[in-house]
Amino acid sequence: MRRVRLSLAEARRVALAAQGFNRPRPAGLRDVRHFRRVIDTLGLLQLDYVNVLMPAHFLVMWSRLGAYDRQRFERFVYDRGEYIEQWAHEASIVPASAWPLLEHRRRAYDMSKHNPLRKLKGRRAYLDAVLEKVRREGALTANDVPAAPGPKRNPGDWHRPMSRWALEYHFARGDLAVRDRLPNFQRLYDLPERILPAEHLQQQVRAPEAQKELLRRSARALGIATIHDLADYYRMSPRVAGPLVEQLACAGELHPVSVSGWTDTAYLAPGARLPRSIGGVSLLSPFDPVVWFRPRAERLFDFHYRIEIYVPAARRRWGYYVLPFRVGDRIVGRVDLKADRKAGRLLVLNAHEEDSIDVEHCCAELATELQALSDWLGLGDVVVERSNRFSRTLAKSVS
Repeated sequence: MRRVRLSLAEARRVALAAQGFNRPRPAGLRDVRHFRRVIDTLGLLQLDYVNVLMPAHFLVMWSRLGAYDRQRFERFVYDRGEYIEQWAHEASIVPASAWPLLEHRRRAYDMSKHNPLRKLKGRRAYLDAVLEKVRREGALTANDVPAAPGPKRNPGDWHRPMSRWALEYHFARGDLAVRDRLPNFQRLYDLPERILPAEHLQQQVRAPEAQKELLRRSARALGIATIHDLADYYRMSPRVAGPLVEQLACAGELHPVSVSGWTDTAYLAPGARLPRSIGGVSLLSPFDPVVWFRPRAERLFDFHYRIEIYVPAARRRWGYYVLPFRVGDRIVGRVDLKADRKAGRLLVLNAHEEDSIDVEHCCAELATELQALSDWLGLGDVVVERSNRFSRTLAKSVS
């Protein structure tokens, strides 16, 4: 597609098509072909294990595939050597081919000033001992590593043992990789050479070329994006990304366009699709690439979104774990969801509409989507707290 100007509606359709929303959810059994297609389309799958509803990366898959076998998906990710956990956007699942592209970051890693390892006496000996234990004994969790004295804890502090700090240090540097996740979501660490194909371990890519390739992958996943959008996808500095994006544009690998209402130049990825329409509906994880870069979500959808997990309850506007709801090429509402596993219910604690929507139609679509999600989670009824007009209409639609 070669265009020099796009309307905002066209830009939305390009962006959603790039994320796989131009095709309906598959019917029948979801298998490895579907899993591979989604991850390869996105380029990465951000990990987040907040479990008030379901860990976010499982929801990203569900938004595109509908009901799938989560255990089968996990075995696909961790057993085949095709994918690996890495720091990419944040902690993410990425194709194994991204391993050499992220090597320059692993080499540059330095622990933060708040990392308690900095104050550990005998730190180097402890880190070496942890790595040697994995080398000698095989894959380990933080519980399998000898303890070391950590910082003094205050009441109510979240605690991460020193053994985990040590393993994550080696993970960030690439000395260790993640072999698996246990049922309680703990990482099982092992040497990269025991997990990854040799071709990826041996490949060397200079930092500028690696960064260019990451930007190409960002562009394919986003479809249409500004420099800041492209940089954010793999957490690159816009200052670094800017000249590389210009090089890609000069080489014809990105196509500059203007988008109605955008002040910055946008770039179209080669092969970006502009469908006549985007169908279907989906609840989106707070960490879905469609909305994770909040300035882009506002530009594309006029959707102001902030996750409020860390906001005190009395100051929350929307709720604790709020999912945007998409109908076609618009985000039409948001719902604060909780899986009440003990009672076997999906709770809608808050529901809010966006401006200028057909409330009756959106609530009917949302009710169907919520029941499908509840069924997939093994829950029963969907229970809506009636706090406003939209939630009251939604409650009638689910009853």
